[in-house]
Amino acid sequence: MTATTASDTVGDVLRDWRRRRRFSQLDLALEAEVSTRHLSFVESGRSQPSRDMLLRLAERLELPLRERNRLLLAGGYAPIFAERDLDRPDMAAAMDAVRAVLHAYEPYPALAVDRHWRLVAANEGLPPLLQGVARRLLDPGVDVLTLSLSSDGLAPFILNYAEWRQHILERVRRDAARSGDGELARLHERLRALPSPAGRSEAAFETSPAASIAVPLLLRHPLTNERLSFLSTTTVFGTASDVALAELTLEGFLPADEATREALTARR
Repeated sequence: MTATTASDTVGDVLRDWRRRRRFSQLDLALEAEVSTRHLSFVESGRSQPSRDMLLRLAERLELPLRERNRLLLAGGYAPIFAERDLDRPDMAAAMDAVRAVLHAYEPYPALAVDRHWRLVAANEGLPPLLQGVARRLLDPGVDVLTLSLSSDGLAPFILNYAEWRQHILERVRRDAARSGDGELARLHERLRALPSPAGRSEAAFETSPAASIAVPLLLRHPLTNERLSFLSTTTVFGTASDVALAELTLEGFLPADEATREALTARR
């Protein structure tokens, strides 16, 4: 999380995000349709921007809702994007929609995670694949990526471990850079430090026909030893106006071959 501190200024926030987006002052001024001189004055504190101006700059920089609130606070304005707990009654309709999407994936596994990859909800397709995972990795607050790459988690069952690890690390790195979330950057370092499963080489991995489309997840089923091949899909609430809901990600795993489809549908 990028916290707002008493020392934050509008200039601090804008310069931070211009750097992340690789925008010069001229680039941002052109995108926001303001003069470079005015933007320079805003960043230096010589000009007090309106709330609408800050929101326009935030839109052009594609700031996450959490960071838009931070920019408004730095400018002396109240945040406009609420952040409500997902278990609140007024979030029930949104969470019903989340569960409906997850349920629609069954018998294939699907889950919902928060911005730090902590499990929020899952469908009935996920638990069978977690047999044999250490109980500590199933405790509330543990992120699903640590569960995936840990030697006492799913890692021993991932047939293309090196390929999947590389995919996960790159995704977290991009997410951390895009969001400015320091906790994601720390998660990336923790994941990098996890040892490989015993007897597994990070240099070699199984291939799959699906690899020509996207990075597949190849699993050995912990109970049946069947070889399963999945392609992951990602769903987000693109029009959310609540911070927590905007940061929620739904991950579904669809069969990448007919054998996987048959293996999982046979158990319905």
